[in-house]
Amino acid sequence: MLYLAHTAHRQFLGLMLGVLAWILIVATAGLNEWRLWHVSDKSIITSGVAWVGIWRTCFYSHVLSRIENCQSISISDPFAPAEIPVAQVLMVLAVLCGLAANISATFAMRMVYFSVENRRHIRLFFLLTGTLYVFTALCSLVPLIWNMSSVLNNRTIDFPPEFHLPAAPIWQQVGTAIVVGIFASILIFISGLFFLSYRYVWQTLIDHVIQPHTKPTHYIFIQWSMI
Repeated sequence: MLYLAHTAHRQFLGLMLGVLAWILIVATAGLNEWRLWHVSDKSIITSGVAWVGIWRTCFYSHVLSRIENCQSISISDPFAPAEIPVAQVLMVLAVLCGLAANISATFAMRMVYFSVENRRHIRLFFLLTGTLYVFTALCSLVPLIWNMSSVLNNRTIDFPPEFHLPAAPIWQQVGTAIVVGIFASILIFISGLFFLSYRYVWQTLIDHVIQPHTKPTHYIFIQWSMI
């Protein structure tokens, strides 16, 4: 049985980064501060700032019945621009794929540290984990960059009257959710690269192509002793 624990330090760091990044992606999906709308008319929006997220819009008001007023945005709402329903779908997909990646990464690291009898499963779990991490990063980056582009280009949203939002803000600002989400996406992408670059995975693929009888046993031992 080969001892592999000393070969997976970067992958263990990748698991830690992946868990942290997934938590941040979950927070990003739920935050309202994707866009900050600064308005001139403060008769209803007392604070002068409205938060526009992918699930709801919120603002503070001392005129309406509630201090914090929020209205939900549905995936089927006709007024919502394309980047909002797309973000709703892709962020949920990113959360689910990130969770699956963390579970797969946990099993992969467990095999490295506690058991290496079934090498085929190790290769499968590391490749699956890396692919899921990279896919999660892409699923979150696409809506984040798309919504950030809309903010930077000052694109407006034609909200219905019950939202109490103007046709266009004075100016828009990229919200905290987008900044946190992009940071988390980069972290989880790096985690994916760590798992996909695990040396043992590629070595076993080479061993699968090159038949065992064509490669001397002492050659394999020397290779692993040099890692």
